[in-house]
Amino acid sequence: MFQPFPLFVALRYVTTKRRNRFASFVSVVSVAGIALGVAALIIVLSVMNGFEREVVRHVLGMSSHAVLLSAQGVILDWPELDARLRGEDGLVAATPYLRASGMLTRKGKVTGVMVEGIAPQREIQVTDLAHYLAPGLLETLSPTGQGVLLGDTLAAKLEAKVGDTVTLVVPQWLADGRSAPPRYERLTIAGTFHTGMHQYDGRLLLTHIDRARVLFNFGTAISGVRTRFADAAEAPARSAALAARLGDGLRAVDWTQYERNFFLALESQKRIMFVILVLIIAVAAFNIAANMIMTVTEKTRDIAILRTIGTSRGQILGLFLVNGLLLGALGAALGVGLGAWGASESQTVMNFLEGLLGVDLLNPDVYFLDYLPAELRLPDLLAVSSASLALSLLATVYPALRAAAIEPARAVHFD
Repeated sequence: MFQPFPLFVALRYVTTKRRNRFASFVSVVSVAGIALGVAALIIVLSVMNGFEREVVRHVLGMSSHAVLLSAQGVILDWPELDARLRGEDGLVAATPYLRASGMLTRKGKVTGVMVEGIAPQREIQVTDLAHYLAPGLLETLSPTGQGVLLGDTLAAKLEAKVGDTVTLVVPQWLADGRSAPPRYERLTIAGTFHTGMHQYDGRLLLTHIDRARVLFNFGTAISGVRTRFADAAEAPARSAALAARLGDGLRAVDWTQYERNFFLALESQKRIMFVILVLIIAVAAFNIAANMIMTVTEKTRDIAILRTIGTSRGQILGLFLVNGLLLGALGAALGVGLGAWGASESQTVMNFLEGLLGVDLLNPDVYFLDYLPAELRLPDLLAVSSASLALSLLATVYPALRAAAIEPARAVHFD
């Protein structure tokens, strides 16, 4: 089979056994260095992609595509607003909610809690809350009952289980704005849920919206309205237009704004980590440069013979460029394979290291999630592979130019 001359000779240089064992060792080290750098970069980018995907999924699952809020702090006439929302084009469902803060206590243990009052049957049309609950658990929330649902991490903080009683400390305020002695309400844990996102599992208490109104003296008011549209990607534009049409001081907060700072920080970290880890690949590429310089020195006589039989300087240049590129391609291929495996087994590796070291590597208080997600994306693989090949080629330019500049007569004379 026909092969271009530079590729044919470069393959021979790469695959044949060399007299200089140290040069062979440097070749192995340079390939391994590129492979490790590529693998590390792919794993880091995949984990960041996984975090982004899971946070979006949980935010959309436990919240909604967008919420409507009032400039007054509460929406006073929900029935009238509900009637106006029913005819809106593109709006799939809407549900009211009430949100307030309190404290939960049980047997001397105290923790802050976010109380959300929901309309169970309408809530499941807007959010994926039912996916995180056992069948029939939402029906335990009633306007007059004492049953509530807690995140499993919150229940664990209080050392409470299903059927136990907890006390909700409700802040009270006088008409002039001064604080009054709090009210204590005894509630029963009807069930727990686990979303994998700490801000829900560790802080959220769910109750019926009518029960929450009584607990916090809201009367008939609500905190806001959760909305679901036919397409989540269109929710930002549609929700803003909806709030503008409704007027009455309403504004829309869409899902891209719920954790805006987190997503901005994550995107910034991805760029920074890409640059930092590409430097690791660059260090390995310098090993390729050292290896190619030794190859040029070792093959000086061979280069002179090739030049004598008519090989051009351009062909010699191409030969060594291809040689370095082959080493870079081998390292990149190994790195992509290792990185893909590492990304797919990231959770297993983290569990092993946590058990081995006895430490919690992923604190959900800091990282939102209590597990390590990963998502391989083709653009990331292409970007990392291209960067490693470009650095390998760049590192080979100087040795290749030196090889092309060798004069046949002088090389053979001094050999």
